[in-house]
Amino acid sequence: MESTNQTASVTQFILLGLSAHPRLEETFFVLILLMYLVILLGNGVLILVTILDSRLHKPMYFFLGNLSFLDIFYTASSVPLILDSFLTPRKTIPFSACAVQMFLSFAMGATECVPLGVMAFDRYMAICNPLRYPVVMIKAAYVPMATSSWAAGSAASMVQTSLAMRLPFCGDHVINHFTCEILAILKLACADISNDVISMGVTNVIFLGVPVLFIFVSYIFILTTILRIPSAEGKKKVFSTCSAHLTVVVIFYGTILFMYGKPKSKDPRWADKQDLADKFTSLFYGVVTPMFNPIIYSLRNKDVKATVRNLVSRKHFTQWCLEDRCPWSSVPLGCFHP
Repeated sequence: MESTNQTASVTQFILLGLSAHPRLEETFFVLILLMYLVILLGNGVLILVTILDSRLHKPMYFFLGNLSFLDIFYTASSVPLILDSFLTPRKTIPFSACAVQMFLSFAMGATECVPLGVMAFDRYMAICNPLRYPVVMIKAAYVPMATSSWAAGSAASMVQTSLAMRLPFCGDHVINHFTCEILAILKLACADISNDVISMGVTNVIFLGVPVLFIFVSYIFILTTILRIPSAEGKKKVFSTCSAHLTVVVIFYGTILFMYGKPKSKDPRWADKQDLADKFTSLFYGVVTPMFNPIIYSLRNKDVKATVRNLVSRKHFTQWCLEDRCPWSSVPLGCFHP
């Protein structure tokens, strides 16, 4: 009965953010805002090119478009709140809004793990079993894969959010974070959180452990196949088809493993520095990584680079024509003459 009353009394949380370091807030506001704009632009362009160019209507680029969509939604669920926290010291957030933000962030983060694993399988089939690739990786197979990943991520997030927000919370309800991050919320609970810890462990195994194992095994087969290629040029050409994906995987999972796997100091003298390091790591995972994804795929993928160049050239050409500067144009809009 006491726990119920405590939970019911919670109407809002206070997000601490970087309020203890006011000099950093203005600098990080500008940096995060610029990175957020790059995220929206870069991922938006990737989604656009994978839709408009028929040459990119392939499983790999379908999942690349999914990743870009996830990155936009993931950052949209957290970055505006982060930016607001830089402008508003000890920002308050309603209980319900905190639950929604936690659900969206967890759902997008969990969902993103699955396409990365499927993309590794796609590269395995394309490199190790090229004759079976057109038969296995058909639209009727990879579209349900993407749909299932969204459903599974949303279901896992619903379970974790429900378990966390049903806990009784004590104290001043101050979240020492930029957003309603689930681990920061669990620290406020004044009840046994063993069920939450077990549930989080199972979820991590499913959405982190299984995809990482899948990626690891896929790349062992890919590496074995590449080493069998006699020419160095052939090896380089084949490896270049999966280098962008491998780079994104290393950054994505490396940041997660560092964030959740690094040892925690029990010395209270280092608590503040450890909390600050956790915040910066979460910023890297939540903002820098989604910004890197479209940049990496654009720089390391010839098809994407060619499509972007064609779109930019077409836009400039159309603008040039609209300004009535086409050499064969004698009347306005003459360049659209066949």
